[in-house]
Amino acid sequence: MRAEVLVFWAALTLCWAPVAAREDVEEDDKLSGDPVQVRVPRGLVEPRRQTEEGGDQMKDEPAEVVQEESTKPKKKKTPEEIEAARAKKAAEKEAKAKKQKAPKPTKKPKGPKPTKKPKAPKPTKKPKAPKATKKPKETTTVQPKTTRPSLDQEEELGWDALIPPVTPTAPGWEEPVEPGLDDMPGGRQDNRKTTTTEVIMYIPEEATTVPYVGPWYEEYDYADLAAKKQEEEEERARKEKAEKAEKAEQQRKKWEEEEEERLKQISVPLEPKKCPPLGLESHRVEDDQLLASSQSHHGFTAQRGRLNMQGSKDEDDLYGGAWCAEPEEKNHWFEVDARREVEFTGVITQGRNSEQLEDFVSSYFVAFSNDSRDWTTLQDGYAEWLFYGNVDKDTPVLGQFSPPVVARYIRILPQSWNGSLCLRAEILACQLPSSYRSENDVNPSDDLDFKHHNYKDMRQMMKVINEECPNITRIYNIGKSSQGLKMYAMEISDNPGEHETGEPEFRYTAGLHGNEALGRELLLLLMQFLCKEYNDGNPRVQRLVDGVRIHLVPSLNPDAYELAFEMGSEMGNWALGHWTEEGYDIFQNFPDLNSVLWGAEDRGWVPRVVPNHHIPLPENFLNGSLATETKAIISWMERNPFVLGANLQGGEKLVVYPFDMQRPAISLTDSQRWRSNANMNEETWARIQRQRDGSLRETPDDAMFRWLAMSYAHSHLTMTETYRGSCHGDDVTGGQGIANRASWDPVVGSMNDFSYLHTNCFELSIFLGCDKFPHESELPLEWENNREALLSFIEQVNRGIKGVVRDVEGNPLPNVTISVEGIRHDVKTAPGGDYWRLLNPGEYRVTAKVDGYTPQTRLCMVGYDSGATSCSFTLAKSNWDRIKQIMALHGKRPIRLVPKVTEVKTTAASSPATTAAGTGDGASAQNAERLRRLRIMRLRRLRQQRLRAGLGTTPATTTTTTTTTTAAPTTIPETERTTSWYDSWFPVDSLMTENPFDRVDFNSESTQDYPFEYTID
Repeated sequence: MRAEVLVFWAALTLCWAPVAAREDVEEDDKLSGDPVQVRVPRGLVEPRRQTEEGGDQMKDEPAEVVQEESTKPKKKKTPEEIEAARAKKAAEKEAKAKKQKAPKPTKKPKGPKPTKKPKAPKPTKKPKAPKATKKPKETTTVQPKTTRPSLDQEEELGWDALIPPVTPTAPGWEEPVEPGLDDMPGGRQDNRKTTTTEVIMYIPEEATTVPYVGPWYEEYDYADLAAKKQEEEEERARKEKAEKAEKAEQQRKKWEEEEEERLKQISVPLEPKKCPPLGLESHRVEDDQLLASSQSHHGFTAQRGRLNMQGSKDEDDLYGGAWCAEPEEKNHWFEVDARREVEFTGVITQGRNSEQLEDFVSSYFVAFSNDSRDWTTLQDGYAEWLFYGNVDKDTPVLGQFSPPVVARYIRILPQSWNGSLCLRAEILACQLPSSYRSENDVNPSDDLDFKHHNYKDMRQMMKVINEECPNITRIYNIGKSSQGLKMYAMEISDNPGEHETGEPEFRYTAGLHGNEALGRELLLLLMQFLCKEYNDGNPRVQRLVDGVRIHLVPSLNPDAYELAFEMGSEMGNWALGHWTEEGYDIFQNFPDLNSVLWGAEDRGWVPRVVPNHHIPLPENFLNGSLATETKAIISWMERNPFVLGANLQGGEKLVVYPFDMQRPAISLTDSQRWRSNANMNEETWARIQRQRDGSLRETPDDAMFRWLAMSYAHSHLTMTETYRGSCHGDDVTGGQGIANRASWDPVVGSMNDFSYLHTNCFELSIFLGCDKFPHESELPLEWENNREALLSFIEQVNRGIKGVVRDVEGNPLPNVTISVEGIRHDVKTAPGGDYWRLLNPGEYRVTAKVDGYTPQTRLCMVGYDSGATSCSFTLAKSNWDRIKQIMALHGKRPIRLVPKVTEVKTTAASSPATTAAGTGDGASAQNAERLRRLRIMRLRRLRQQRLRAGLGTTPATTTTTTTTTTAAPTTIPETERTTSWYDSWFPVDSLMTENPFDRVDFNSESTQDYPFEYTID
């Protein structure tokens, strides 16, 4: 039976051999693109070669078992092994080709291999390869699939093994397979013992490969399968690596989120806690709370180590610009006692205030204590925390603690410095919850918006107030800054937008210096307060709003404020934002009218040539070096008849009043010239003596200015507490909280002096505190300190006299000069004819005069009751216009006064004595005229009071001894009466050397004075 099966397999193989050869040839033609080549059927040389190469493996086991064992490990070969096998087979093929000297069909299929690579990526058919091991199948169609060599096997065996070359054979050669088939015992194990085993190896191999050569080579590229597999494995490895990295990143992010959540839940904040300053700059920290290791000399004690402390101009003066340590000491420290446990969060340091030296601390440690004995230096987690300090003397530098430290005492331990060891500092700390109330804790009674407002917030706040009180408020702007920002103002009145006759106008201004923010916020709070209290029916506020037209301007320098606001309340230095964008100090940028007035007074031109009020601006002054903001303020002052005002500033705590400019001392030459005149009155002599000493600084209304200043200072809760001195030195107010600016800190061209000399307004400067830009938390306290003072100062506008000046027809007269006897400063009426004159209680002679009208004088009483005293005038027209015309006709020369003497009518029988008397009267008339002129010149030279004198004459009569003759009727000489309207046309030069009395003959006989009246209009 086994022999029959073998015979059947041999016949089947012989039948399929030509077919397979034909199909192989066709496929080779397709792959190579060459002409069709005849493929010779395989012989038994290949099995013999395979047997020889098989070696010992083909001896002890059946062929099928050997094939299974050879295919299984080949699936696990590495690419290197595959390449080595390919090289080995290629060498064998070349050697065999040389021996056979036949065409090399094995090299042609290698050319098209790259074209098969695109067909290789069909991994879904790869599992069909293991079907070669399925031997139990009984059908003959399945068995070839098990013996079909794989791609690796084909590559190892080579094309020569699969398609052997045609070799010549002898005519008598027979195929060795046929005779041995009958002797086969039926297994592959027996085939190894004979040479016919090659047929057994070859027949199933050819029988299994021939039917599937076409489809397998078309669908799969087994040459690149291992490389593709390697690429897939590498790609899979890369994907796995990327997935692992992505998972690790996700895990890291998740961990960070969990850490952030954990940090939020614990007590340590992520950012340093923000706390207000403890109060070194604002002087809420007393001098006894500051202590230092040493001091360089008496002017640089620990009390001088406050932020923004200003030193005196003299470097060796009693007050220096910082705390400076003794250079010979080794351990330096600056200590602050908070007087109770607080939460320290930071330190702000600054260098020494000096115009010549650059002294500042560049690095320092910080230590804390609760008993001032045991000190703990702040650590950063690894070592002592070294804070970096300043790089210049003016810019503040902040060092923050994270987390905050709770203690009572804090020390700054300088480690390195530039120049001398000098320091100014501020401590940031939060108050801990306590059962008792601190003196600095204030619960404001008013529900107001206590915060700092930038330009946008300020405009929005004013808009909200206007919407809440539209019937008493009006928003307008007085001009624009150099950068185009509007300078907004709010009017608060019962009839906003109009000037009411008899209603005074008041103004508060702030923000002349952009970094002085407290005045800005106080005016915004005052707007809110007046609006709410008026709506709530507060009688005091209603009386103010109904009786006074109030103007509030919170920011006159908006450009500079935005710069200071950006830096913050504590981080801006003393000068940041002080000037405008163009570099002007607005407060000192006004025309200098003081010099004009004082020069005219020295020459005797006041008030005839130069008035003592409403002094005009110098020519082309507005085109000179004036800031844009200054021009807008001047125009605003001239449009409104302000009576009283104040500008709010910072950096000190006092109220100052004009003059702000110090009057220069009179020269020695002028003093001797004046003193040589023995007829000088006492008042003039005293004024010259004060002027020589340089102490003439007060205005004619000095008493009124002092009262106005005291009304604010004494209404302020803390301004008169001067026991510790001023902010930067000794107390200059004498415990009153007020001072004359010229004696304290004189300036030229100030806003106060200009307002007093160019308008009717009395203006003062109010310095609100040592800290120019206080922290937001201090605003409630500052409002409580200043609220009553702000209201009380507004009420002073109704102090003095007021009235309306009209003509006889009842029409109001504008620009009428109102003079008060004894005060060398006048005011003018408004366009509506009304005026206000601030005066202290007393009795005053008030005169109203204007061109074209006869002056009028009244006696006005000012009492102690609230409210101004009414004192109105009605003026009649005069012939002043006609007098001006006559003066123009005579070339504006003085007209000599010539008395007209009528002839004496006598009878024809008059005696010769009558003629003699007439001749004597003519000579006496000439002497009288000369004496009269000398009297007028004397009056001009000595500047005495106006002369009002009238001289009478006795008529000359003639009698005769004849009884029949009666006294002849005579007529009294009549003289024309005139006034001294031409007094101003006698310019008297104070330096005139000629003595007019030298030409007077005092030995002449006395003359008769003529009856004329001399009055001064």
